[in-house]
Amino acid sequence: MICRLCPRNCGAKRTETVSGGVCAMPALPVAARAMLHRWEEPCLTGEHGAGTVFFSGCNLRCVFCQNAPISQEGAGRPVTVSRLREIFHELIAQGAACLDLVTPTHFTLSILEALGEEPWPVPVVWNSGGYEKPETLRLLEGRVQVYLPDLKYALPGPAEMYSGAADYFDRASAAILEMFRQTGPYRMEGGLLKSGVLIRHLILPGELENTRRCIDWVAETFRPGEVLFSLMSQYTPQPGAEGRLGRHVTRAEYRAAAEYMANCGIADGYTQERTSAREEYTPEFDMRGI
Repeated sequence: MICRLCPRNCGAKRTETVSGGVCAMPALPVAARAMLHRWEEPCLTGEHGAGTVFFSGCNLRCVFCQNAPISQEGAGRPVTVSRLREIFHELIAQGAACLDLVTPTHFTLSILEALGEEPWPVPVVWNSGGYEKPETLRLLEGRVQVYLPDLKYALPGPAEMYSGAADYFDRASAAILEMFRQTGPYRMEGGLLKSGVLIRHLILPGELENTRRCIDWVAETFRPGEVLFSLMSQYTPQPGAEGRLGRHVTRAEYRAAAEYMANCGIADGYTQERTSAREEYTPEFDMRGI
């Protein structure tokens, strides 16, 4: 395939065995772990956890990525479409509250094939960095029940500096609007999210203005009861991090962001304890479950 699935539009040749593009992945899926993941938002984990598949590769190059071994360094194991479908069934049999597909964008076509046309007994969750094309997302309509996008940046400066994507906000905001068009207002049953959009934002140290601008857009774009918002404090400095990124988010920064979120009228969603900024909450990417 000549790949134009994401906003990079790099036109890379990706085949079953040949990797290419910014994601540096072949056309068939590569994954590094399948597990019941208990560290997603409570509405996704349920009693046993989210049935999470961590895919390798990414169309963003975030310098602070906690999953860098798989997102940027290529760790992972190739899986066939039929094996991926088996993994989905295995996770559901283990009691998964949802199928949580992490960084799936560059494998969209294979994932759609693995999902098939029939409904699944739990919601399918598209857990992405938010850097998506609406036309690619439209392929997922009716097959994905919950969208879990990041809204990393509203300002082009940090978007370019940290992820090499100055156009991030334009792309992510358009993508989130398409996600909402597909799902409509979020729907909960028994404390679990069955359909809708849950927008995540990770506060970066020293970047409170970027956080405020992201919150502004959500508050101005959606009415109460339409989307969920998760304000995350789990930024963890990665090896070699320098400058602002060399430290954790401070209590004062997180308190200021949470107060701003509340003052903007965003009450549907989650805030996160600062103790979440711990390395042990990142799973081992040891191919278990694959």
